[in-house]
Amino acid sequence: MILFPAIDLKDGACVRLEQGDMTRATVFHRDPAAQAQAFEALGFEYLHVVDLDGAFAGKPVNVAAVERIIEATKIPLQLGGGIRNIATIESWLDKGITRVIIGTAAVRDPALVTKAASLYSARVAVALDARDGMVAVAGWAETSELSAFDIAKRFEDVGVAALIHTDISRDGLLAGLNLDAAIALAEAVSIPVSAAVDSHGASGDVTTCSRFASFPVSTSRTAASSKA
Repeated sequence: MILFPAIDLKDGACVRLEQGDMTRATVFHRDPAAQAQAFEALGFEYLHVVDLDGAFAGKPVNVAAVERIIEATKIPLQLGGGIRNIATIESWLDKGITRVIIGTAAVRDPALVTKAASLYSARVAVALDARDGMVAVAGWAETSELSAFDIAKRFEDVGVAALIHTDISRDGLLAGLNLDAAIALAEAVSIPVSAAVDSHGASGDVTTCSRFASFPVSTSRTAASSKA
């Protein structure tokens, strides 16, 4: 099991949103690069970063903050938020991002995911941010008519490196992992599944993650959201 500490960016700062609501944001650190260095110093081997403003805008917004994180750390970084075309994917990969996360475009432009996965093997993941099982898009502002399983099956054989699942109803509330949903998804597809754990470090969260570790999945995060 791999743990990915998360940094969600809003207006250049590290924040946690409650259920994806941009009006309910708690700022945890004003310097994302320093926060990333702190995670690296704790021994984490991978970072998960989301450009929240980019998710709503449909294009990268917190570029400077992400670039500072890249410059300040040596560990791999996966990034989501506002990644809607090949040019943006290429730009981030050229800047040093290890893996890009595609969310909204996975619903609205599945051909982009297929093309990106063929061009950049092992460097493309798909975000499955679900509200009552249905995938939300555009920074979670809209809910699609496709379930997390629909999207997962859509990309079963195109070379996607991972699926990143978030239960929006729990996000930002320190409610822990939706274990049943994450395991069901992991059992339904051959693609590795990463599940969002919005955790405060309680023993129950550790137990849940330990149970999850027996499946072909990686557990993502400590406190943040996965908007892409």
